[in-house]
Formats: sequence, C-alpha cells, structure tokens
Amino acid sequence: MQDTNWLVDPARRGAVTGGGAEVTEADKKTLRALGERLAALAALPVQDETADKWRALNGLRQVKPMVWIDEVPWHEMDVDDELRLQTTSEWSRYHEWELRKLIYQWEHMPADMVIEPAVYSPLVVHNTAFGIAEDVDIAITDAANSIVSRHFNIQIRDEEDLEKIEVPVVTHDVAASEQQYQQLQEIFSGTIEVKTRGANGFCFWFAPWDEMIRWWGVQELLLDLYDRPELVHKAIDKLVNAYLSMLDQFEEQNLLRLNNTYYRIGSGGLGYTDELTQPGYDPEHVRAKDLWGNGAAQIFSDVSPRMHWEFSLQYEVRWMSRFGLNYYGCCDPLHRKMGILDRVPNLRKVSMSPWVDVDQAVASVGNRYVFSYKPNPAVFAEQTWHLDKARQELETVLTKAKAHGCVVEVIMKDVSTVRYQPQRLWEWAAMAAETTKRFGD
Repeated sequence: MQDTNWLVDPARRGAVTGGGAEVTEADKKTLRALGERLAALAALPVQDETADKWRALNGLRQVKPMVWIDEVPWHEMDVDDELRLQTTSEWSRYHEWELRKLIYQWEHMPADMVIEPAVYSPLVVHNTAFGIAEDVDIAITDAANSIVSRHFNIQIRDEEDLEKIEVPVVTHDVAASEQQYQQLQEIFSGTIEVKTRGANGFCFWFAPWDEMIRWWGVQELLLDLYDRPELVHKAIDKLVNAYLSMLDQFEEQNLLRLNNTYYRIGSGGLGYTDELTQPGYDPEHVRAKDLWGNGAAQIFSDVSPRMHWEFSLQYEVRWMSRFGLNYYGCCDPLHRKMGILDRVPNLRKVSMSPWVDVDQAVASVGNRYVFSYKPNPAVFAEQTWHLDKARQELETVLTKAKAHGCVVEVIMKDVSTVRYQPQRLWEWAAMAAETTKRFGD
C-alpha cells in the first residue's frame, strides 16, 4: 500500500500546485491518457442529465433523492492497482491522483456524481491565516490514514490572548498560476479543456467556532458561554471580522470562481443551480454574492437554540449574507434549531446528520429547504458488513421525508474506514442508487 498522506495534506498539496515542475515525457503520457479517459466519460449523456437533476433538487423541485459520496478512506480503496500512481514528480502525482480518484469513483461507486469535461488548474494563493496555529497532540491508529485523534492544547485563556488572532493576508502568485495553467494546457491540449479553479477552498468552509475551539478548548468554551459571555462575544466578533476581511481580499484580487457546478457545497452535495449568478454579474470578476456560501458550528450541537443564535449564528449570518445561496450545518443535529435557521439569508440546504430526530427533522424542514441527509458511516467499520441494515435505515428516512414533501440529498461522508474492504462502499453506492430511484416521482 502506497503512502498517500501527502495527497490529503493541505500544506503539501499547496506546495505541488505551483507549476514549474519538470515533467518527464513518460509522466505527460500517463496524465494525457487519464485525461482522454476522463473526456470520454464526460461526453456520456448521463452527465448532463444528472447535473440537471441536481439543479432541480437545489431549486427545491421534487426529484428523486440525489446521492453523493465524499470523504473516502482512499488509502483503503485500491484494487488491482487502479489507484497506484505511475508518475514521478510530486507535481505530476498530485494531478494524477485527482484524475485517478474521479475515474475510480465513476467506475465503482458513482451514485449521482457528475464528470465534467475539464481538468482544473488551481490558482496559487498564499494565505497567512489567523496568526495562531493549533498546538496539538496526535494519536495515530493507522499510519496510512489521515484521520487521527487530536488533543488541542489551550492558547486562549483571557482577553489579552485574543490579540493572538490576526487578520489574514491573501496574496496571489500570478506568475505561478499562469505557469501551471500553461503546463497543464501543454499536457492536455486536444484532449480535455483546462480551467482555472479559484480560491473557493481557502475560505468557503466557514465554521469559526469549530476553528476557535482548537485554541480555546471545548469544555472551556461551553463553560465560558455562562461564566464569561462578554469574552466569548469579543472572541467570535474578532474572528468573524478576520474571515470577512479575508473574503474582501479574495474579491478584490479576483480570486473567486463560480461554484454552481461540480463543487461540494458546505458538507453537502453538488452546487449545480440555475439561480446563481446575481444581477450585475461579470464573468471576469466573480463576487461572493454570485456563489454558494455556508456556515456551521458543530461544537454548538448541545447548546440551546437561543444561545446558539446569541453566540454563534448571529455572527455567522454576517458571512452568509454575502452569498447568493447558503448551506448550513455538518455533523451537528439541527432538528431543534430550524427556528433560528429560518433567519439565515438565502438559506437553501440544511445538514441533517446521523444524530437528528428524523421525525422532528422532516416535519420542521418540509419542502422549505433541501434536507441534506447524512447516513451513519459507522456501518462500514463494523466487523461484519450489514448492507441490509444500511438499506433499512435509508428506506426508513426516505419514507418519512417523502411523507412531509422533503427534497432530499443523501450524502455519505466521514467514512474513516471500510476495514480495507472497498467493496463495502461499492455495494452501498449501488444500494443507495436503487433505493433512491424507487423514491423518485
């Protein structure tokens, strides 16, 4: 089994997307062959048909529940060397890995994925972040797995420590972006289109409290909601202002690209929609309001709706109000929070994690938002594989959702392990496709 930790390490990924690498003729041949395979798949009529179904779902129109799989334990998924990298340089291997994952997923567990006729060249953007790095102790149970247990050491204890939080500085290495784009053009010319991909991934996952507790501590924060509320307000206000300054810099430097395409929105499904962009849109200068945004505060799962609004959501709204459509939530059970979520501007999709009360959730969401259902991935980690158990769970939720007119997407995510049996995920994908088809109109 090859070491693929570097493939999911953001720092190392950033280091290999700058272009300028020496690419051997053998590496070019390998990448080009993968590009040809991707182009052939992208030309299939089903791609446009599936994208249209995502547009309908995101427009709150009744279609079959759409299924997407993400956050896969790729280090456990290789079969017959399908994921074995053949290129030599880190730059080539980064792009080869992205292509191989797409092709593998299509061939084994496509669900309702879409393959677009393009290879993406990320802009080379540097971000100083918030000036305070996490101080963490890590416990590793599988050296090949990027999922680890972490203990965060506290760095914010009083108001003086808030000075550690800085406003990020964003810079774009224009020359490196262009160099990489031209390099990919040379490799894929005549095979598949090369498009730039903007800085979306740098700032579009917006969960300020989930970031803050890495410096503050979970138990410490929850106690301080009662004991030191003024300090909590000052902290979240400062961090959200820093995020907003970062977003301003992305807009001012023209680093944003549309995400109403094959792009994951929040912790949910794909962003295809015909409701973005906004009036005054300039394709040469994308604004935040032309895009999907998101928010989440998983650490507030057991906090009351009133306190969730006071200490988190009212601040998150300042971010989400900048975007044309929004997704909210992740692993937090939000069935009790719909009253406050109704105050989020342009809210379109709400995460419904494995820990929601399904009966209360479907009744409170109805057909007002997309019901972004997350089945429990723990089924893949059990010693014995129980596909029927997973089917029964999915059928139960979809039956209840249909009775309340919910528009549903099914997102299988957070799959930490399949016990090195990738067929488990393949079989789940086939089951979910068949089951959701029966719940369509």
